[in-house]
Amino acid sequence: MTVESVNPEATVNPGATVAREPGEPPIAGSRVPLLGHGLRLARDPLTFLSGLRAYGDVVRLRLGPKTVYAPTTPELTGAVALNPDFIIAGPLWESLEGLVGKEGVATANGPQHRRQRRTIQPAFRLDAIPAYGPIMEEEAEALAERWRPGETVDVTLESFRVAVRIAARCLLRGEYMDERAERLCVALTTVFRGMYRRMVIPAGPLYRLPLPANRAFNRALADLHLVVDEIIAERRASGQKPDDLLTALLEAKDANGDPIGEQEIHDQVVAILTPGGETVASTIMWLLQVLAEHPEHADKVCAEVESVTGGRPAAFQDVRSLTYTNYLVVETMRLWPAVWILTRRAVRDTELGGYRISAGSDIVYSPYAIQRDAKSFDDSAEFDPLRWSPERAKAVPKHAMSPFSTGNRKCPSDHFSMAQLTLLTAALARRYRFEQVAGSDDTPRPGITLRPNRLLVRPVPR
Repeated sequence: MTVESVNPEATVNPGATVAREPGEPPIAGSRVPLLGHGLRLARDPLTFLSGLRAYGDVVRLRLGPKTVYAPTTPELTGAVALNPDFIIAGPLWESLEGLVGKEGVATANGPQHRRQRRTIQPAFRLDAIPAYGPIMEEEAEALAERWRPGETVDVTLESFRVAVRIAARCLLRGEYMDERAERLCVALTTVFRGMYRRMVIPAGPLYRLPLPANRAFNRALADLHLVVDEIIAERRASGQKPDDLLTALLEAKDANGDPIGEQEIHDQVVAILTPGGETVASTIMWLLQVLAEHPEHADKVCAEVESVTGGRPAAFQDVRSLTYTNYLVVETMRLWPAVWILTRRAVRDTELGGYRISAGSDIVYSPYAIQRDAKSFDDSAEFDPLRWSPERAKAVPKHAMSPFSTGNRKCPSDHFSMAQLTLLTAALARRYRFEQVAGSDDTPRPGITLRPNRLLVRPVPR
């Protein structure tokens, strides 16, 4: 009889060799009564998750009364993403359902998810993306022109505004959306922070109390859904049917050939403008932090853009030629992934890394931890865009870098997102150098997405 079988809550020290019953993963340390590891996940999740590999390839965690399992290697996180025994569910998605609902592509599973992917996929085909190029170019240059040399830029608001504008103009044929983008940005800051808290500390009754934080959360969530209802209502009232994603949703049929329900349309638009916009916006924030912190890399991007374009603004057709700019974007996503934590749920008894996983068990893993693991990347904490050059990228283990996920949950907008991020980076680095100003705080702030706490920069003309 082992220590683990007598006391399943016993901690296994990192690196220690401890006998255990077959099929039972070791449990991580630093848990507290009642809350388990939830307190560490709430207070310092990046450090906590990054340290889990020292306990084993699969580790048990306690979140309140629940036991969850954390794979810590690229091989096993890839296996979770590709194995149909694990579906989109668990604490992360349960917390997100208040925002994106249960009927959108972000949270659906099985046949419903496959049907929804077929509806939205045409908008993101490789041959469809060039048509969005002029909008991306225009928005990138407009952002650079809007900023005044020497003035302080609030990166959070500006990043979300441009991300929503591009999504709305390309996919929903919406107007410029300035006022709505600002409403979405302000509301999402409150909503995503509250959702993360609900995920790691599952104290349901507490969140129903009329406390100031709960009231602010509920107001912000209501405004998010109101914005989406306004967008859909305006399209219906216009009678227009442009060739865009919103038209495809309004004309989509369910498995029986009937029009899809209003709730599904609503949830799909929410997913386009909120989690989709938020992840792109968070990446833009980190790109600006990188340009400010690493001026030597910003100078290389500027030189590349000038060389490729001959001094004109970067255009969509230049994206493939902006190789160093692309490397910089990818390296930024490696170190600062917007989607830094994911959860899944086992739908049947299965196995992971040699351990039994019972049906109904929740899985949690961190792309942030995986993508910074010293076993996968040389000098893993260093910002090094050239690690993505073809020869060096071959050495990166499979699944060690999956910024858009993999398998049937792979983000359909990966090429769309990379194009806009490359053009935005090129436009900004070509025109400005950036420096952080007093009051700026680029400390990572984990919520449902990962973004700088409060990034303030000053653009300096080149």
